[in-house]
Amino acid sequence: QVQLVESGGGLVQAGGSLRLSCAASRRTFLSDAMGWFRQAPGKEREFVAALSWSGVSRYYADSVKGRFTISRDTTKNTVYLQMNSLKPEDTAVYYCAAGPLAGPTQKYHYWGQGTQVTVSS
Repeated sequence: QVQLVESGGGLVQAGGSLRLSCAASRRTFLSDAMGWFRQAPGKEREFVAALSWSGVSRYYADSVKGRFTISRDTTKNTVYLQMNSLKPEDTAVYYCAAGPLAGPTQKYHYWGQGTQVTVSS
């Protein structure tokens, strides 16, 4: 059973920063692509960012390019989403996901429980 555990969400003012973390098993971390998605109230879940299993390729939604950065720490089996210059429209539940291939249109088979990010204006 693959477990993904997110943390780091919270309440922040517009223009502020947060860093989300996603802890995974060693096997998942080394063999799967990792992604971040978000779902705002009343909206469909949308792709935010992804990192290939090798850690070489990164993908971002246009709405977060230049503000968010996906990275990983191989010693901690953890993937991060650094979110800077946050906007109220970034408010959502953020989910970590794992799958065979990275990218906005790929299928992700495993999902975390989600962490709430709220950006006040």
